[in-house]
Amino acid sequence: MFSKRLVIVILMLTVKHLFSQNKQLLFGFNDIPQSVLINPSTTLDNDWFVGVPLLSHFHFNFGSSGISTFDLFADDGRDFNDKLQSVIFQLDRSDFFTATQQLDIFSGGFAFGRGIEKDRYLSFGMYLETDVIAYHPKDYAILAYEGNATNIGRVFDVSDFNLSGEMVSVFHVGLTKKVNDKFTIGARGKIYSSVFNINSTNNRGSFLTQEGQNNLLIHTFNLDFTYNTSGIRSLAEDDNSEVSDDIRTLRRRLLFGGNLGLGLDFGFTYFPTDQWTIEASLLDVGFIRHSKDLDNYAVNGSYVYEGINPLFPEVPNGQTAEDYWNEVADNFEELFEIDTTATKYTTWRPTKFNAAVRYSFGERISKDCNCLAEDSGYLNAVGAQLFAVRRPRAPQLALTAFYYRRLFEGLQFKATYTIDSFSFTNVGLGISADLGPLNLYVLADNVLEYQNLARSQSNSIQFGLNLVFGSGQ
Repeated sequence: MFSKRLVIVILMLTVKHLFSQNKQLLFGFNDIPQSVLINPSTTLDNDWFVGVPLLSHFHFNFGSSGISTFDLFADDGRDFNDKLQSVIFQLDRSDFFTATQQLDIFSGGFAFGRGIEKDRYLSFGMYLETDVIAYHPKDYAILAYEGNATNIGRVFDVSDFNLSGEMVSVFHVGLTKKVNDKFTIGARGKIYSSVFNINSTNNRGSFLTQEGQNNLLIHTFNLDFTYNTSGIRSLAEDDNSEVSDDIRTLRRRLLFGGNLGLGLDFGFTYFPTDQWTIEASLLDVGFIRHSKDLDNYAVNGSYVYEGINPLFPEVPNGQTAEDYWNEVADNFEELFEIDTTATKYTTWRPTKFNAAVRYSFGERISKDCNCLAEDSGYLNAVGAQLFAVRRPRAPQLALTAFYYRRLFEGLQFKATYTIDSFSFTNVGLGISADLGPLNLYVLADNVLEYQNLARSQSNSIQFGLNLVFGSGQ
């Protein structure tokens, strides 16, 4: 029998540390320099910028597709076990918990061209990103909660365990190019350096309990299970007790001393008319090859275990009860042939897709011409955006409607309404302000839930500081 406490701990941890990848408030907000990271064809409205180190962009978001913390821990008079049981059976194997955090280490960019016209923009930088996704292991949760004695004949699906997580540092250089008055393209190259990685996404097999012949129960395992890690073993070793050694190891991995990979971003912006804009981007088309500090585990095969024989056949030969139980435990451990290796493996980055259409309107703003300024002549814009990210089982999707407004010179506002896997009432608000050369922005998602975060299935905040020069505003 498995402990119910294990399920409780797993659910508490996964619910409390959850994130999402969509940045619908930042996408197309070209007054903010970091918007070029969401679409490399975004035409930034400045001549050049420098991000304040470690403060130019920070993104934090949490969310779960099926439940909130309130569902488990609300002080509503219901018994906790009843709520736990309800949650376990309410969620299914397609429910997931995702995690993404991003921190800019440094960033910058500048416009240039062959003549007076500056028709190109070069941007560069380095950021640290964490990405985790865990699908709800429904059959594991039911087995842990109810045990197998009450589930005779039920086939439990081993593939319900589906988890991947990584932390990477990313060095990037991107170029935006104005092709003509109607078309702008962009691309960005990336070098990934993995700090750590956990990957267990291709599991298959089953677990079945039936009535036995030689004993009460017979357990049949049909397993094809793998669990790959890189960058964790050296940090978890008992003899590596010096914190300073771990810090040096992490610093080396941040600066291309980890497992390396390559990636590309692509984007385009098209202006069919003066007021209409169509834009799209494809991000993180890339991979990481894991060849250092590996620790991999695999169980592959069919196993049958008939449980404990209630008799002690060796007692007449002097075997004690303790010896007997130790032998039972050893036999059970030996039943599974766990293959521990240091085999190299490759992981693909979570490729993301953004597409949007926007209509600009309102009084034109009088300003000097800036050939890289997108929709700079109008006060307002409305539109819709589609987001998708590749995930192990199925793409994660979101649809957003937005309204953008230039309140006055140096102050811009954006509001969004998003439907995604976490909520149908996600309202986001963002503001960007220019105080001389200082650009300050704050973007908050799902603001209607801030009055009670425990009820929320998703929340996020982004903020940053940049020094911006030559803005046409």
